[in-house]
Amino acid sequence: MHHLNYNKDRRGLLQAMASAGLLASFDALLPGYAQTSGGHLATPTSDVPGGRPGPVTMDIAIRREGIKIAGGQASATTLNRTIPGPIVELWEGHDAVLRVRNYLEESSSIHWHGILLPFQMDGVPGVTFPGIAPGETFEARFPVRQYGTYWYHSHTGLQEQTGLYGPIVIHPKDPQPFSYDRDYVVQLSDWTFEDPYRVMAKLKNMSDYYNFNQRTVGEFAEDIQAAGVGPTLRDRMAWGNMRMAPTDIADITGHTYTYLMNGRHPAGNWTGLFKPGERVRLRFINSGAMSFFNVRIPGLPMTVVQADGQNVEPVETDEFQIGVAETYDVIVEPQADQAYTIMAESMDRSGYARGTLAPRAGMTAAVPPLREPPVRTMIDMGMDMSAMDMGGMQMSGDKMAMTESKPDGMKSMQQHKGHDMGAMQKSADSGMAGMQGMDNMKGMKGMENMQGIGSMMEAAGPIVARHGPDQHGPGNITVADVQRDRLAEPGTGLENVSHRVLTYSQLRNVKPMADTREPSHTFELHLTGNMERYMWSFDGKEFHEVTSPIDFPYGERVRLILVNDTMMEHPIHLHGMFMELENGQGDRLPFKHTINVKAAERVSLLITADEPGRWAFHCHLLYHMEMGMFRVVRVMDQSGAKNV
Repeated sequence: MHHLNYNKDRRGLLQAMASAGLLASFDALLPGYAQTSGGHLATPTSDVPGGRPGPVTMDIAIRREGIKIAGGQASATTLNRTIPGPIVELWEGHDAVLRVRNYLEESSSIHWHGILLPFQMDGVPGVTFPGIAPGETFEARFPVRQYGTYWYHSHTGLQEQTGLYGPIVIHPKDPQPFSYDRDYVVQLSDWTFEDPYRVMAKLKNMSDYYNFNQRTVGEFAEDIQAAGVGPTLRDRMAWGNMRMAPTDIADITGHTYTYLMNGRHPAGNWTGLFKPGERVRLRFINSGAMSFFNVRIPGLPMTVVQADGQNVEPVETDEFQIGVAETYDVIVEPQADQAYTIMAESMDRSGYARGTLAPRAGMTAAVPPLREPPVRTMIDMGMDMSAMDMGGMQMSGDKMAMTESKPDGMKSMQQHKGHDMGAMQKSADSGMAGMQGMDNMKGMKGMENMQGIGSMMEAAGPIVARHGPDQHGPGNITVADVQRDRLAEPGTGLENVSHRVLTYSQLRNVKPMADTREPSHTFELHLTGNMERYMWSFDGKEFHEVTSPIDFPYGERVRLILVNDTMMEHPIHLHGMFMELENGQGDRLPFKHTINVKAAERVSLLITADEPGRWAFHCHLLYHMEMGMFRVVRVMDQSGAKNV
């Protein structure tokens, strides 16, 4: 594929600026943990690297700061005058008092992402409180009821994109099932010098504005030669009717984004020190507004020990994809007296964040080149691969119908008990034998990494349901004919790498589920959108069109089914409660506060609705949330009152 490497010049510019000292004004805004250091040292008798357990009172100030870079000037929003904000370090079993002062000339807020707390403290304007007015202070006061790695960020407009985010580390009251010698936060994010509202306006005007990886006329000719005229024309017609390109991996790319690690650009090279043989804990947090990252440390295996702050049985891997708002804690054990590169490549491969683990400051390791950009496939379209007539994606509204037969409806999955594949429609994938002309399709874009359709189907998760007749109205442009279980897939662009990649299906809780009741209620929501008009919603309705919240009965066990009718990933976040991902791990389902739902995927989650209040529920791609992919979940209190 021919593509513009528009980050090559940017990387060279950043390196030149770093050597000239022109980045100092930006680096001056970095918090202490973003500086090269030896990290926290854990003592043999305690898991508390930062101090003694106890209640915490902390003041956080939100300000606007001007920064200069290479003669350019921009405005950033800071927390205690740093980007990212300072570590909020808490102790399980003790109280926290977090006082947030707003020095801006506009309202602001701070949401404590993944934290269990009274809903009035959650920090979502219009849902849990009115926001923090200019010059005012909001005091979040709550008992700390959990451990792990989390983060905090603004929930007001697009302020998060301008720098309002930081890490949360909660030390456990009980011994952990793993040990380590050093402890580092690794916070990933994306930064643009453009006004975020200008970015959003560009997306509304042209949804692929930042996609510089479009298919070319030359590739059209290559596809005809490889696959034939008919299949190539049908492929182009399919994508054209959906008003989307198979190269649309990320809405916003390295064309405007610089990817940061602990607030440092790639040339800034955040460095964590170690002594050979030590066990180093890395707390990865994806605080990006819109960017997924593929994380690896070449030459150094990683053992995943926590997901979204919750302990999981250790999984050794070489790479993992981290969605927006997720966290993963890993342990590494570097044995050699050498440096290792922490490589966080954006999912669309338009850029990367980078840091180093090293025995001594100043050491560096080779930075891997960016890999070939991935492309969307027919599986991402939600196509029924048993037909291969482009009939698998229905077009809603006034778009051309691309199916010769209507889907036969789907059962409600009320009887679905976890991710036991025996209860699902595994046979739906079995219709491949009669397909014709598939040998010629190996050369089509989106298939070059699949070694033919047989391996494509082998890599794809099983079909578990088909779409019903609801097209979700004008706010939605496509529906997935077939919905797959994709939990065992590693993520976009990682399907055929030669090393190990973490999947959701591998996550297993260290403890059995406390609540083993069958769900009394099932809720199904469809993730919907119109990429051409840059509209994002649930069930085809933007937030302003919704008249009532989603009511979870207090104390009940509920099942939440998410169906992604779009052709891109959406990280879905529920405030106030953890979701248990039904991933086939029996009574050891992992807890998640944010779940990445792949294109054309159907995901099932269990929730114990034991936190009364009004809770935000939304896509954590910031611009999608701002455009309306947002709902409110209401958990009524024990009396059933609806005044929460």
